Amino acid sequence: MSDSGSETKAEEVKQTTSHVKSFVSGGFGGVAAVLVGHPFDLTKVRLQTAPAGTYTGALDVVRKTLARDGLRGMYRGMGPPLVGVTPIFAISFWSYDLGKKIVYSLTPDRPSPKLTIAELAFAGFFSAIPTTLVTAPAERIKVVLQIQGQGGAAAQYNGPLSVVKGLYKEGGLKSLFRGTGATLARDGPGSAAYFVAYEVVKKSLTPAGQDPSQLNLGAVITAGGLAGVAMWSLAIPPDVIKSRIQSAPQGTYNGFMDCARKTIAQDGVKALFKGFGPAMARAFPANAATFLGVEASIKLMDRFF
Repeated sequence: MSDSGSETKAEEVKQTTSHVKSFVSGGFGGVAAVLVGHPFDLTKVRLQTAPAGTYTGALDVVRKTLARDGLRGMYRGMGPPLVGVTPIFAISFWSYDLGKKIVYSLTPDRPSPKLTIAELAFAGFFSAIPTTLVTAPAERIKVVLQIQGQGGAAAQYNGPLSVVKGLYKEGGLKSLFRGTGATLARDGPGSAAYFVAYEVVKKSLTPAGQDPSQLNLGAVITAGGLAGVAMWSLAIPPDVIKSRIQSAPQGTYNGFMDCARKTIAQDGVKALFKGFGPAMARAFPANAATFLGVEASIKLMDRFF
C-alpha cells in the first residue's frame, strides 16, 4: 500500500470509533440527556396530547403539574427513558459509527477520508433504523405515563411494568410497538440533521491547528446544543403525530397519515407544532449534555483502554 493510501486509511480510522467505545459512550451521553431534559420533555408531551384548552402554554403545564404532583411530577415517566436510554443512545451512536464505516466500505477509492455532508447525513439517518426498535416501545410507555393525571383524571398505571402489562393485555406486542413508523419518521431525518450539525459546528469551532477529535469543552457544548436544535427544528411535526398515536385509545387512528389528517382537520396546521417551545428549550441543554457525556467518556476510555 502506498504512503498516501496508508495515510487515508489511518484518517478513516480516526473518523470512526471502535464498536464497544461508541456503544458505551452513547449510553453515558443518553443518561446525561435524560437527567437534564426530562422535565422539558414532559411539558412538551402534555402540550401535544391534552385536549384543546387544557393549558394556555408551557408555563401553565409546569404550574399545574407542580401544583398537583410537586417537583416529582415533572419527572413522571422518567423510568422508561432512563432505563432504556442506555441502549437507545448506545445503539444510536454505535449505528452512526457503523453508518460511517459503511460509507468507507462502499467508497474504497475515495480521494479524501473526510466525509461529506451527504455522507454524514446518510450515517445519521442510518443510525435511526436499529435505534427505533428500542425507542418506539420505550416512547410508548413513557408517553402513556406522562399523560396520566391530565385534567384531574385518576392514574391508571403505577409504573412502567404496569404499563407494559396493560398494553400487552390490550393488544399484544403490536400495542407496545404502536407508533414505530412515526418514531422512524421523526428520528430518521432528525438524526441526519443532528449528527451533521454536530460535526459541522464542532469543526468550525475547533481552533486552527487542532483536530476536531480533541476534547474542547466549549466546542463540544455549543456543537451538541446546536445539534439538538437542528434535530428538533425538523422533528416536531412527526413528534406530535407520534405522541398522539401512542397516547390515543386503541382504534383512534389508522396510521401516521390518518393521524396527521385528523389532527389538522380538528386543530389546524398549528397543532403540528405544539410543544415546539419546550422542545427547543430542552434541545440545547439536553444535547449539550449528551455530547459532553459521549466525548468525555470516549476520552476516559482512550486513556485506560
